[in-house]
Amino acid sequence: MNILITGITGLFGSYLAGEFAPLGKIFGMRRAGSSTRLLDQAGIDVTYVEADLHDQTKLETALENMDLVIHAAGMVSFSPSDSDQLYQTNVIGTRNLVNTMLEKGVKRLIHVSSVAAIGRSTELTTINEKFKWTESPLHTDYARSKYEGELEVWRGEQEGLEVLVVNPSIILGKIADERSSTSIYNYVLEGKTYYPKGDVNYIDARDAAKVTRLLFEKGIWGERFILNAASISYKEFFKQMAQAFDKKAPQKPVTPLLLNLAVWYAGFSRWIGTSNIPLNRSTARISQMAVHFDNSKVQKILDYEFRPLLETFKWAK
Repeated sequence: MNILITGITGLFGSYLAGEFAPLGKIFGMRRAGSSTRLLDQAGIDVTYVEADLHDQTKLETALENMDLVIHAAGMVSFSPSDSDQLYQTNVIGTRNLVNTMLEKGVKRLIHVSSVAAIGRSTELTTINEKFKWTESPLHTDYARSKYEGELEVWRGEQEGLEVLVVNPSIILGKIADERSSTSIYNYVLEGKTYYPKGDVNYIDARDAAKVTRLLFEKGIWGERFILNAASISYKEFFKQMAQAFDKKAPQKPVTPLLLNLAVWYAGFSRWIGTSNIPLNRSTARISQMAVHFDNSKVQKILDYEFRPLLETFKWAK
């Protein structure tokens, strides 16, 4: 089986490559000059194809003779200045991939979405795959781009694709992976004092990749699955992180006044060009909310035992 992975040089893409390697020949779609360090260190045998989701000719070449596509490419940003780029990457890029797969007759697609694409509500504290997206001030530009990108995938299913969608929460890799999604560790490593009052939903990168493979091997198409080990308070999350990293945990909860000042400062800093802090009203409000993304659908099918958080942090270190 020939497996093409977009975003293979990213954090989750590299773990997916290692997990799916025993199932077939791995082809990795990458842009010229992108680093393959994570895959090289893991010793994963990958045949690289230089292509771009916005280059139709190269995309057609990359899809030649493929049996399965895992679409892990995407952009993560919470900076207001990146809204257009988020749309181009996460929506238009996904649309181009779906359309080209349909044209080339490549039928099977695993799409890496996000829990952000499911949406949030001020009225619900537990959210599952059945939650219906509604416009809300809680939705960031990133969330909207992942939601609209996922719509392109479901449209592709209606036109003939076999689709499996996974919606991971915060993916925890290793510090040494040096990817944007592992920057959350810096909060404790840099000795920050305050913690948000809300909850964090998380999953070990190894678990996320393995669950994706297990769902594929079950042959479950036409479904979406939340990939989330658990949700805990930021206070406890940072406490366990500090314990694993031999650092001091943040001790003070963020007050509404302090958070409003931080949002104002972040916006002002971006405006004058001295900082690109991604904090805005939506991300600030979300950080104060206790929301749990329910993984019972995955558990009902796989009965999977996720790694304990402290074990993940010790591995990450």
